[in-house]
Amino acid sequence: MLEQFIELKSQQLVYYVSRFLRGRLAHSELHLFVWDTLEEWSQLRLSAGAPGSLRERVFWHLLHELEFWSAYSLRHNRQLRRNIQDCLCFLRGKGHCPLDCIGVRP
Repeated sequence: MLEQFIELKSQQLVYYVSRFLRGRLAHSELHLFVWDTLEEWSQLRLSAGAPGSLRERVFWHLLHELEFWSAYSLRHNRQLRRNIQDCLCFLRGKGHCPLDCIGVRP
């Protein structure tokens, strides 16, 4: 159940973030996706704890980044965009796990 959730939501996350970074999705829609994902997570009734896989760590890290940084920073801060792209690449299965991802389950 956990793995399926992370897999499905990772695919959706890649889609939403990619569209946002290309200017094809409003920040408010991205924000709603993040909060809908957190709502769905809360319904799984899993215990909090350390993420079980690198993919899950990157997933939670990216969700946190999207909520922590402003829309302007997400779009215009080059280093932040590079870090986000590295996360997206990894979630797509095309790249290495970024070293600075410290994703924690909510």
